[in-house]
Amino acid sequence: MRLPPSQQALIIKPGISVFEKNLTWWVLACIVVGIAVGKVFPSIFQTIGSLKIAEVNLPVAILIWLMIIPMLLKVDFGAMKEVLAHTRGIGVTLFINWFVKPFSMALLAWIFIRHLFSDMLPVEQLDSYVAGLILLAAAPCTAMVFVWSNLCGGDAKFTLSQVALNDAIMLFAFAPIVALLLGLSSIVVPWNTLFLSVLLFIVVPVVISQILRKMLLLKNQKSLDMMLKCLHPISLTALLVTLVLLFGFQGQQILDQPIIIGLLAVPIIIQTYFNSMLAYWLNKKFKVAHCVAGPSALIGASNFFELAVATAIALFGFNSGAALATVVGVLIEVPVMLSVVTIVNRSRAWYELH
Repeated sequence: MRLPPSQQALIIKPGISVFEKNLTWWVLACIVVGIAVGKVFPSIFQTIGSLKIAEVNLPVAILIWLMIIPMLLKVDFGAMKEVLAHTRGIGVTLFINWFVKPFSMALLAWIFIRHLFSDMLPVEQLDSYVAGLILLAAAPCTAMVFVWSNLCGGDAKFTLSQVALNDAIMLFAFAPIVALLLGLSSIVVPWNTLFLSVLLFIVVPVVISQILRKMLLLKNQKSLDMMLKCLHPISLTALLVTLVLLFGFQGQQILDQPIIIGLLAVPIIIQTYFNSMLAYWLNKKFKVAHCVAGPSALIGASNFFELAVATAIALFGFNSGAALATVVGVLIEVPVMLSVVTIVNRSRAWYELH
């Protein structure tokens, strides 16, 4: 069964772009630029950091919108009607995304940040690092999933319906899960800021993107494609500017203890492989087709890091360990996910053995 052209255009892509393939190197460049500029012109970052309402930084809110709205434009919430065609694959992915992933990250953060690595990290930032890791795991990926699905030959209908369903659930589940896990980690939750973050960085972008999507599709599919093409470089630029700002604030801490980034990467990498392989194995046990199991494993492992970064800044500030922890997720996203794609592709013969 083929997708309508309007839905095919959202998934079938030629592959990962040059920028996305080199995202790790771009992030490293942002680290260098941000640290250098923050060192030379600290007053600029102090001024930007002071521009906030209810602890939500306004410049970052604008940048996050520029990142998130183009991604949500790709999502057709009408595709959720397709979930019945892939109930087992959908069930596995939902289980991993909402019942395993946030809680496994909370456990890994407790093991590594509070215990194994605690002597090597700034003691005053331990809670903040844990919070950042939890925020990173609490939001399933939206945009890059389309790329990962294409690279492993994933079913377009499944990927689209799963992303739409995850985004719908995220409207209601993100704040309660974050609050629960931060509470279990004995971190004070600023409820007003958390709910304002959910409103600003999930609800409002979803509403704006879906209204704009409907308006463009009323003309034709080409109008939507052209808009996505125009917004793509703006979205990427907003991501890079946000990273420069974050590292401008984090610069001194990184210079003092450069090992921090490597230590924070450990639980993120372990969690990514654990969740992706668990989802992959469960799909095999439930006899789900490989074209569904592949994207299921990738959706179960990747993160909506734009939302995590925005919420971390809103809750804890630019110069917090939480913000830094979410950015480490951006740093390792592409190489780790590409390795998962490779595992999924090379293991296809094993997967299809009964």
